[in-house]
Amino acid sequence: MAVINRGKQPSLAQLRAFVAVAEHLHFRDAAGALGMSQPALSGAVSALEETLGVQLVERTTRKVLLSAAGERLAVRARVVLEAVGDLLEEAEAARAPFTGVLRLGVIPTVAPYLLPTVLRLVHDAYPALDLQVHEEQTSSLVEGLAAGRLDLLLLAVPLGVPGVAELPLFDEDFVLVMPHRHWLAGRDDIPREALRELHLLLLDEGHCLRDQALDVCREAGREDGGPVTTTAAGLSTLVQLVAGGLGVTLLPRTAVQVETGRNPDLVTGYFADPAPSRRIALAMRAGAARAAEFGEFAQALRGALEGLPVRMVQDRGRGATPCGGPPAASDATAPACSAG
Repeated sequence: MAVINRGKQPSLAQLRAFVAVAEHLHFRDAAGALGMSQPALSGAVSALEETLGVQLVERTTRKVLLSAAGERLAVRARVVLEAVGDLLEEAEAARAPFTGVLRLGVIPTVAPYLLPTVLRLVHDAYPALDLQVHEEQTSSLVEGLAAGRLDLLLLAVPLGVPGVAELPLFDEDFVLVMPHRHWLAGRDDIPREALRELHLLLLDEGHCLRDQALDVCREAGREDGGPVTTTAAGLSTLVQLVAGGLGVTLLPRTAVQVETGRNPDLVTGYFADPAPSRRIALAMRAGAARAAEFGEFAQALRGALEGLPVRMVQDRGRGATPCGGPPAASDATAPACSAG
């Protein structure tokens, strides 16, 4: 009884030769289909039989028949060759930038205001990219990035997380949103100190924007950020509470038009320079295999975002910045996001 040669493995050439013979049941036709000589084809099939320890074909002067083992193993060989073909196609796609899947994580205080631009950019410039969007709070996004569940994040920085690199996009000021006829309504020179006495409405625990707002309040001299009696799960709820006269809130500049533009009960006020602000960036794993691709995407996104009431941050050729490094001089007004 023949025994499989465990010291050798079938080659792809042997499998292709066997599958061609199984399809054509003729050595000359099979050899012609593969573009090889008939003796070479016959030798490849014989070598495969020796490696597997079974007779695959029955040779006669007129035709070729598959043995019972050959019938079974031909099915398996086709599956192997198809899988190898899929592997090669996937590798080719991986070599091409902006193809395949990109799993993008976005924080809730950015998603409604920037995603339309992101989606339009991907549709127009990267049609072969399969963009999958995940809206989560910062802590969950960072965990997903570290675990490989996500590829790229769009969120407020700095994160203070080792092993994460940042591609800065822009800085945006915070705007004070208040009820109609509020004593600060319409001003463009509001001092930060005014926050000491205002009843400030904030997002729930876990939102990065909540921590940023509390940081601004502490910088303004509001002890421990001040008491917070009302919170909300999203910015839309916050502005409705403001419109109802329950207090005031801070919105990032990119959210103002969407959240307040159609509500006559809401007015805005702007802080005197330097206004409190936050920085929005893309974040990726340091040393990510697609780092060059993500850097190009960040540059394209900066261009797509031109026209927003923000200050674009160019990387000046330095590429991604490891999180936790010393801020540039222009970063001095960007509050830290400590809890996501």
